[in-house]
Amino acid sequence: MSGVNANSLLSPMPRISSSSSSSSSRSNGCKRLSLFSCGVLASSAAVANPSRSSEERVYEVVLKQAALVRELPKRDGETALDWNKTIQNEGISDGNLLDEAYSRCGEVCAEYAKTFYLGTQLMTPERRRAVWAIYVWCRRTDELVDGPNASHITPKALERWEKRLTDLFEGRAYDMYDAALSDTVSKYPVDIQPFKDMIEGMRLDLRKSRYENFDELYLYCYYVAGTVGLMSVPVMGLAPESKASVESVYNAALALGLANQLTNILRDVGEDARRGKVYLPQDELAQAGLCDDDIFRGKVTEKWRSFMKGQIKRARMFFDEAEKGIGELNEASRWPVWASLMLYKQILDSIEANDYDNFTKRAYVGKAKKLLSLPIAFGKAVVAPQISKMW
Repeated sequence: MSGVNANSLLSPMPRISSSSSSSSSRSNGCKRLSLFSCGVLASSAAVANPSRSSEERVYEVVLKQAALVRELPKRDGETALDWNKTIQNEGISDGNLLDEAYSRCGEVCAEYAKTFYLGTQLMTPERRRAVWAIYVWCRRTDELVDGPNASHITPKALERWEKRLTDLFEGRAYDMYDAALSDTVSKYPVDIQPFKDMIEGMRLDLRKSRYENFDELYLYCYYVAGTVGLMSVPVMGLAPESKASVESVYNAALALGLANQLTNILRDVGEDARRGKVYLPQDELAQAGLCDDDIFRGKVTEKWRSFMKGQIKRARMFFDEAEKGIGELNEASRWPVWASLMLYKQILDSIEANDYDNFTKRAYVGKAKKLLSLPIAFGKAVVAPQISKMW
C-alpha cells in the first residue's frame, strides 16, 4: 500500500468526476497520513450502498462530519479518561500523564514528519497537540500493513485494532498514544467513522492488489488518505471570518488527501510492482494500450508517457480543488497545510523531470527545494487570505 502522510493532514472532496483525465494511483508506509486507512466492508458508512458511485458514498460521510462541526464543540473532559490500563501498560505511576502522552506524540511527528511538525509550531498549543495525536494514530494504523511486521498482520489483528479504537473513543486507553487521541476526540467534534474507514483501507490492502477503474481506486484513496482530512479539520478549525460552507471546506480537505495518495501511487509504481501490486485503474491502462506486464517490465515508452501525463493531470486537478479550502481554515493552521500541498505537488514535477520513469527512479523533493518552499507557503498562509478579501 503506501503510507500515512502528515501531508494528508488536511485531506477530503468528491466534486471532480471520476472520468476526468486519464488515470490515478495509491501509496506506501507513511504515504497515507498526509495525514489518513480503514468492520467488514459492508459496515462502513462509505460503502453502505454499493449501487452508488464511490464519490456519492464518500460524500455521505463528508456531510455527516460537516454536520458535527456545525454543532457546539465538545467540552474538555466530556469523556473521562480511564488511565488504569495505560498506567499498567506503560509502567508510569506519577507525573502529568496527559502532558507526557502528547509530548510522545510530538516526538514521533518530529521524527517522521519534520516539515509538517515545523508547521504545527504556529498552531495553538491545544490544536498542535491534537494534530500530533491524530498523526500518530494514523501512522500506527498504516504500519500494521506497511511496517516491519506487516507479513504477520491478519484480518483478526485489524479487528482487534478496531476494538481498541472503540475503547479509545470511550475513554479506555491502552497506552500513552491512545490516551492522547482519546483526550483529543473528547474535546473536538471528531467522529469515529473516518477512523474506522481508515482501518477498512488496511483490510483492503490485505486482500486487493488491483483496481478495475478509478471509481474503485477513489474509494481506496478515501480510506487511506481522505479520511485524515475528516479527522483533522475539526482540530485545525475554520477561520471566524470565513463565509464558505463547512461542506466545501471538508471537500477541499478530502481533495488534498486524494491528491496526496494519487501522487504517492504515481511515485511508487516501480516499488509497488516489485511487490506484485498495481494501484492503477486497469481499464485506463487498457485504453492506453498497456497492461500489468508492461509495468512489471518497467520500460518507459511513449504509451507510458502519455498514460502518466493523464494520471498527473488528474492528481493536479485534486490539488487545485484542495487549494480553494486552505484559506478558510483558522489562520494558525494554514501554514502546515500549504507547505504539505506545495511539497507534494513538486513530487509530480519530479516525475516529469525523470521523463516519467517511476520504475527505476524515485521522485523526490530535495532539501533545498523544501527549504525554499516553506517561506512561500508561509506567505500564502498569511498574505493570500488578505489579498482575497481585497478583491
